[in-house]
Amino acid sequence: MIKAIITAVGGYVPDYILTNEELSTMVDTNDEWITSRTGIKERRILKGEGKGVSDMCVEAVKQILEKRKISAEEIDMIIVGTITGDYGFPSTSNVICDKIGAKNAWGYDLSAACSGFIYGLVTAAQFIQSGKYKKILVVGGDKMSSIIDYTDRSSCIIFGDGAGAVLVEPTEEDLGVQDFVMKADGAGRNYLCVRAGGSMMPATHQTVDDRLHFLHQEGQAVYKFAVNGMADVSAEILERNKLKGEDIQWLVPHQANKRIIDATAERVGVPEDKVMMNIEKYGNTTGGTIPLLLWDYEKKLKKGDNLIISAFGGGFTWGSIWLKWAY
Repeated sequence: MIKAIITAVGGYVPDYILTNEELSTMVDTNDEWITSRTGIKERRILKGEGKGVSDMCVEAVKQILEKRKISAEEIDMIIVGTITGDYGFPSTSNVICDKIGAKNAWGYDLSAACSGFIYGLVTAAQFIQSGKYKKILVVGGDKMSSIIDYTDRSSCIIFGDGAGAVLVEPTEEDLGVQDFVMKADGAGRNYLCVRAGGSMMPATHQTVDDRLHFLHQEGQAVYKFAVNGMADVSAEILERNKLKGEDIQWLVPHQANKRIIDATAERVGVPEDKVMMNIEKYGNTTGGTIPLLLWDYEKKLKKGDNLIISAFGGGFTWGSIWLKWAY
């Protein structure tokens, strides 16, 4: 039976570091307030005119091609989890194909906010397991600074820019994606969204003046849903596969808020030293958090390690994957 495994990881974060101290000069906040509520110390910001999320994604992908010693023309498909594409259309996948020279690939973007990468990884696994494709890039990244209102202290402290990617390939070994639970509830759109710019409310002078093109978040409601959602699916995937916390080498949680991460770890019985975390360095990069975790922790991973990957995003979207590390 064909299984879908991750064979390489790449990541990229911009050079510019936006610290809590600098944010405190922009809005009424301070380092202690931000750190105690979110666990975030700093986040990266993509600077430069004409720079889009594809520029970060391409850097992550280039690392993978170098690591695997393959050319872009060998890539069959590119799936990108992002909500901040370079354009309304064409897709960021389309742009990346052009920028790296992936002349034999096709693909698309998945709009699932913070769950975009895991939606993409599960989708890629199906194409690999079908036997149709051999090499699929799954990319997660967002330039959140492009949709953040830096006068809104409740949201501007949380988000940063960054991108990561993995290469998914087939194997006959019992490794890779073992099981997944994916969920969605569109009723959550009222709590976490960008209200204008879509077909329901196209851009006008009024929507710009009213700041409706920035991310809108009702923090308390989102926090409550996220804690329950991420913890529930993580527990569900363990229960249905008869796994316990001690069977898991790494919990790989979306980096939204340290308190949400801690609650998820407690629910599935995974100690803190087995929880991947880099939220203090990058903040919430939305589609980028999980591949950036894998990138940061790659050297600590061993073949056969059991990973539980979990995310919760706007919409709402959420899910969890049980994956066995392949190298």
